[in-house]
Amino acid sequence: MRSRFFAILKGRNEVPPVRSNARGVAKFISNRRQTQLKFFLEVENIENFVQAHIHFGEKGENGPVLAFLFGADLATLADQNGITTRKGTVTGVITDEDIERNNVGVKNVKDLIKKMKKGKTYVNVHTEQNLAGEIRGQIRPIC
Repeated sequence: MRSRFFAILKGRNEVPPVRSNARGVAKFISNRRQTQLKFFLEVENIENFVQAHIHFGEKGENGPVLAFLFGADLATLADQNGITTRKGTVTGVITDEDIERNNVGVKNVKDLIKKMKKGKTYVNVHTEQNLAGEIRGQIRPIC
């Protein structure tokens, strides 16, 4: 069965909140076997965009990265040059090989989808000026 999810990204959702004119929307859809998760990340009015991820964590708490949506590795985050755009879209497909090592029990896409269904994941978009996150949104299932 396919699963569908979305997240609305705003600076005020960051922990702690960030004042930002940027905003975004993330959409996800799995294949029937839940081995792949296709994503669409749309951002607006963002400056120096360097990375975006799915993180583990409930609303109001920060947690580890589970999968990359955009950008290079975490170790070089501070050295990356961002892009500025009035409106842009990033698309891709997350597979089991894309799951980052973590200590929250997510080993594959199927595990990630289980956490997403429970509201225990969020999308975080990082910029040069806000390396911890510029805009964020909890991932919610679409019924």
